[in-house]
Amino acid sequence: MPELEQYAIAYTSFARGGPGVSLALTKDFQSFERFGVIMPPEDKDAALLPRRINGYWAMIHRPVTSLGAHMWISFSPDLRHWGSHKIILEARRGGWWDANKIGLCSPPIETSQGWLMIYHGVRQTASGCIYRLGLALFDLDRPDVCLQRGDSWMFGPEAPYERGGDVSDVVFPCGQTIGVDGDTIRLYYGAADSCMAMATGSIRSLLAWLDSHSGPERTTSR
Repeated sequence: MPELEQYAIAYTSFARGGPGVSLALTKDFQSFERFGVIMPPEDKDAALLPRRINGYWAMIHRPVTSLGAHMWISFSPDLRHWGSHKIILEARRGGWWDANKIGLCSPPIETSQGWLMIYHGVRQTASGCIYRLGLALFDLDRPDVCLQRGDSWMFGPEAPYERGGDVSDVVFPCGQTIGVDGDTIRLYYGAADSCMAMATGSIRSLLAWLDSHSGPERTTSR
C-alpha cells in the first residue's frame, strides 16, 4: 500500500465462532503489526484495495449471513473501524455455475477500465461441488458498482491434479503477480486442495473475454 509504505495482509483466522478476517501490516515480512479480527465470523475471502477511495480504505470480503454467501465491500478511515457495508455481487440462483456461493479470490487488479476481480463460484452437483472462476469489473471510483459480470465461468478444473485430490474439482487462486509489461498475469491457485499451480495469461485478454461474455451489470448495492 504505497501511502503507508507497507504491505497489507488480509487473512482468514479461526475461533470458536468460525472463520473471520484478520489484518496485519508489514514492511519486510519479518515483523508484523497485527490488527486482529476486523470482520467477525463467519467471513473470509478478503482483500484490501491498495489505495483509498474518496478518503477511505475499502475491503472486499465474503460474510455468510441470512442473505446467503455473497461478496460485500466495507469502508474504513483507519483500517480498524469498518462500516458502510454493502453487497456488491450476489451468488446467482438456479442452474448457474456460481449459484451456490461466491467469493473473491486474488486481490482486485486496477486497470484503466475498472477494478478487475477474479472470483470463485461453487455449484453443487450430485457428485459434489465444483469450484470455478469468473470475472467481474467494478468502477474505479465507486468500487461498490459492478459494471460487468461474466455470464459464464472462464477457468475451471480440467487437469488431473485439479480434478482429483483432498477436495476434488477445485481451482482456487490465492494471489497473482503482474509482469513488468503491465499485462502478463501469473495466477497462483490451489488445485483440488492438494497442491499449488500457476496459470499465465493476459489482463487485456481477460478484459476482452469479459466484454464478449457479459452485459451491463449495475449491481444493486445494499
